[in-house]
This record gives sequence, structure tokens and C-alpha cells, in this order.
Amino acid sequence: MPASSALRRSLAAIAALPLLTLAACGYGSESKDDGAAKVAAGAKKIDGLDTVKIGYFGNLTHGTALVGVQKGIFQKALGATKVEPAIFNAGPSEIEALNSKSIDIGWIGPSPAINGYTKAAGKNLRIIGGSASGGVKLVVNPDKIKSLKDVKGKRIATPQLGNTQDVAFLNWAADQGWKVDPQSGKGDVTVVRSDNKVTPDAYKSGSVDGAWVPEPTASKLVAEGGKVLLDEGSLWPDKKFVITNIIVRQDFLKEHPKVVEAVLKGSVETNKWINANPDAAKAAANKQLEADSGKALPADVLDPAWKSIRFTDDPLASTLNTEAEHAVKAGLLQKPALKGIYDLAPLNKVLKAEGEPAVDDAGLGAK
Repeated sequence: MPASSALRRSLAAIAALPLLTLAACGYGSESKDDGAAKVAAGAKKIDGLDTVKIGYFGNLTHGTALVGVQKGIFQKALGATKVEPAIFNAGPSEIEALNSKSIDIGWIGPSPAINGYTKAAGKNLRIIGGSASGGVKLVVNPDKIKSLKDVKGKRIATPQLGNTQDVAFLNWAADQGWKVDPQSGKGDVTVVRSDNKVTPDAYKSGSVDGAWVPEPTASKLVAEGGKVLLDEGSLWPDKKFVITNIIVRQDFLKEHPKVVEAVLKGSVETNKWINANPDAAKAAANKQLEADSGKALPADVLDPAWKSIRFTDDPLASTLNTEAEHAVKAGLLQKPALKGIYDLAPLNKVLKAEGEPAVDDAGLGAK
């Protein structure tokens, strides 16, 4: 199949998928507990803006957003401009929300950002910062799969067609010499696209034999008796690869640069606090997960999941380019033109003010 045809099929399939959010209201459910984010007395609006709408997932890999919202760090940085969170379960739905202006800024994985940027011919979003690395594992039923070669012929879940973990698993399968149709998921191994919320139940019922998933879903599967067969970090140099970035609408960046800078300041401060206070940060992230979903994570899931994630301001741009190559190899994407996907000038301004080194866009910065 020509690459352009594969791209069209992939994007059409992704666009046709339902919006998988925590609540069926608009594009994402609003956070139920912003009590920690009350506006300080005497605070002023930035750029005269009433609210800034930010999106993130109910995943620990989005811990910067979870902790920053829960601890009120974003709200403090934004003064009287109110933080309005929305929670998503999948990248394509968050991209739709960004395109429709339902959110202004979002925490998101690399593959949806690449797909969204490519589909809009580079006119909708920019990646403005990093957030997290790691936190992705292949967890399997040890009774059915005892080695990597045993994965062949089994049913492995990924969160969604074209999402970051889906691309990673398809790329890994190709490296094993296995053939899989990227659209149907059928082949030498069967890829089952399953929402992270239901994957543990699918595993318990035996309808899937394992899953390539982010935290905390991976540790939930381990708690159900699964075994970590592969940590994706082991496949990358220095075990570093981007799992979560920060994106913004280009028009919002142009119209409200001070607001964007304030959110980035909040993100940098949050990551600094997380890395200095890992146990307190873990508790704060769990508290926000409970506020967003109604259920906190038990310690046997939370503790190992949190340990596997590194929080960083660096977007690890070179690894995003590699992940784009993986999507091309998997047949989900035509070779994308990614020049301009990054604008790290606002982040580097914040980092300089904090006495931190600048981060690099790997030659993919905005012109």
C-alpha cells in the first residue's frame, strides 16, 4: 500500500474513534476538586484572560499536570487567571479538543502530537515543553508467556489505534520480524485496542494475554498477577524517551504568550518539587487522580508505577523524531514534516530565569 494511502487510512480511523473521556461531557471531564487551586487575594489576571483550559490524562505519566493542579502551583503562577482542567483518556480526543478550542494547553504523548500536527499541515499546535520519560511496560500473563518469543501468536492490548504505546508495540513487533496489519491489528501477534480503564478487566477475563501500556495500568496488571516482560526504557539510549509533552494551540500562544509562559513556569516549578519530594508528590498525584476519577490507587499499584517515571522539563526532541520514524515503519504514518513542531523559546526563558540549562529542539523548532 502506498504510504500516502496508509496515512489517510490511519488518520481516518483515528478520527472515527469515539472520544474516550472520563465522562461523556464535551471532550473531557472537568476536574472535580480544584480546592487546592484557589486564586490568591489580590492576584491579577494575566493578559486580562479569565481562564486557561488545560487538558491531561488520568495517567501517572501525566504526573506534572496532576501534581501541579492538586498543589495549586499552576494557579499560583497564573494569578487570577483561573485554571480550568479537563481530563482525557486518549490523545486523539485531546487533539480534537485542542483543534476545537475546548482546551488551550495540554499534556499529551508524542504520537498524538505528531499525528495532530501532520493532519493539520503544521498549523494547529506547537510542543512547548517536556514533562515525563518512561513509565511504559509490556506486562503479560506468565502462565501463557514466559519469554519475548512467546508473545508471537498472543493477544496484546494497547490503549488506542495510533497512540504512543500502540506505535511502540507495533515497532517492537516489527523488530522481532513479525507482520501485523496496523489497522486491524491482526497478524503474527494480535493487537487489541483497549481503553486503559478496561484493560485490567480484559486481562482478568483472559481476553488479552498482556498489554503494552503506561502507568498506572501496567502496575494494575502486575497487581492482578501479571509479569513485566519488558520495560520500554530498555529499548532507548540512556533509557530516556519522551512519554509526555506539553502542547499549545498556535493561536493561543500568539495571543497569550504571558499565560503560556506562566503555565510553563508552573510546570518547571512542579517538576522541581516532584523530584525534590517524591513521596509527597506521589501522594498529591494520587489525590488528584481520586478527585478526577473518584478512586485513588492502592499502594501496590502506586508505588512501583511512580518509581518508573522520570519527570523532566526536557522534551527529549530527538526521541520524538525517532518515534515518528517508528510510526512510519509501522505503516500508520507517511514520513511527516516535523520542522516547526517545537517552540521552546518560552520554556528556555523560564529555565534561564530559574538558573537551569536550556533544552534543545533537535532541529525541529519553529521558523
